[in-house]
Amino acid sequence: MLTQLNIRNYAIVEELDLELENGMTVVSGETGAGKSIMLDALGLTLGDRADMGSVRKGAERAEIIASFDISNIPTARKWLKHQDLDDDECILRRVITTEGRSRSYINGSPCPINKVRELGEYLIEIHGQHEHQRLLKKDHHRHLLDAYSGKGELAGTTRKLFRHWQGLNSRLRQLSAQSEEQTARLQLLSYQAEELEQLGMAEGEYEKLAEEQSTLANAGEILQSGQQVLQLTSQDEEINCLSLLNQCQHLLGKIKSSSPSVRQTIEMLNSAQIQIEEAAQEISHYMDRVELNPKRQADVEERLSSIFDMARKHRISAEQMPQFYQDIQKELEGLSMSDQALEQLHEETEKARQAFIKSAETLSAARKKASLALKNDVNKQLHSLGMTAAELSVSITPYDKDQLSAHGLEEVEFLITTNAGQPPRPLNKVASGGELSRISLAIQVITAQTSSTPTLIFDEVDVGIGGAIAEVVGRLLRQLGENSQILVVTHQPQVASQGHQHLFVSKQTVKDKTITRIDRLNMNQRVGEVARMLGGIDVTETSLDHAREMLGLDG
Repeated sequence: MLTQLNIRNYAIVEELDLELENGMTVVSGETGAGKSIMLDALGLTLGDRADMGSVRKGAERAEIIASFDISNIPTARKWLKHQDLDDDECILRRVITTEGRSRSYINGSPCPINKVRELGEYLIEIHGQHEHQRLLKKDHHRHLLDAYSGKGELAGTTRKLFRHWQGLNSRLRQLSAQSEEQTARLQLLSYQAEELEQLGMAEGEYEKLAEEQSTLANAGEILQSGQQVLQLTSQDEEINCLSLLNQCQHLLGKIKSSSPSVRQTIEMLNSAQIQIEEAAQEISHYMDRVELNPKRQADVEERLSSIFDMARKHRISAEQMPQFYQDIQKELEGLSMSDQALEQLHEETEKARQAFIKSAETLSAARKKASLALKNDVNKQLHSLGMTAAELSVSITPYDKDQLSAHGLEEVEFLITTNAGQPPRPLNKVASGGELSRISLAIQVITAQTSSTPTLIFDEVDVGIGGAIAEVVGRLLRQLGENSQILVVTHQPQVASQGHQHLFVSKQTVKDKTITRIDRLNMNQRVGEVARMLGGIDVTETSLDHAREMLGLDG
């Protein structure tokens, strides 16, 4: 429940600290005194749109703080905990500057307006004086029925499930459109992969074939030159590199000198001899692998020709062929996974649709059941409000199968007949402005009885009624106040007299400044205020006696 409201420099309020209690609290005052200021300020803490013009003249900023006792509001505590905010208390704060900046806080932490509004739905429900205008909209009928049935949370879940399904369905349509292009791409890649598989080119094969082809093409020259190298290095009987090195080593061995230069020369000749021997062995081994083989040469050139043809077809070099094949394989795998993802998305979309349908069907059953009870309860209230011939009915019309909505499977509309024997028709076709006010009030009172919101505010919902009907309204609101916190802004003495407590709003001029103040009235002051509401400016003894009677003080 709302326990305290603190207002600083808002509109014509310089400073206001208001403590609120449970039960029915009446708010009254002369026209223009500023009764709506308190509710407007409270609305700002709940996320209403801010106006920099609402900052009191001469001040730099306006600040409103609303404190709530949430010990018996598990939904609010759960929300705060989910947002990682302190869930032992609930303090909403709104700051508005003359520069147009506005900030909202929950328990001291800055929060976006949409989050504040989410939390506010668990704390307060406001029934405005123009509620009857909303009653002309069928969407509002559905909202009222869901609130009455106690399935407001289910309706919210149904909307979320619908949006989830629609999101998946949109993604599915997008992927399906892409799938046609992917299918063509898949066919092309499959054909290319099959060609490359038939070619069977291994990693590094081209380089080996190119080397082998060069060797085969030059085999005669290689063998001839190689043989000459062998002759010069080691095999010539008369003179070769090794024999010459031996001669050099022999001559140096005859030199009787311990010079380092001689020793180094001998070592270098020894090293050269070893290198030439190894070179001769290496060229000999290479020549063993070289042969004049025209058939193998033809086979190698044919294989290279096939590789070159395939490379030209795909406009790449022969060396890139293995990597090209790997890239095709990866893309094929990716497209295959895309097909699997598309199939999986099909399944997820259908599951999401079924989840929405199941939730919507449960909601439909609750609406059908609640519609009968709402009809009966509202009609009883209409009769007590003086509309004895009025009969409200709740029409529930299923949508076409292809016309699913986030709001469920059917359209909800309130129909009314105000004269016996007449068929029910839409509210805007039958009811007058005064009748709409009473119909709206009856519905608000009934739906408020099933509301899970602990604080209900009724802002001049009794406009256009008076006398015995206003007394009935007052009793109804007091009855609601037995189990909830009810704030009622009213001009009706019959309603004001039913409050558990009474706040009086007045406007005063102090040092050329107009300020609004709110005072809690004691019983004697309440008598005077109810008398004023009964008789206007001039309060007579008769109006005072009548006020005492209405407040139960007679005798």
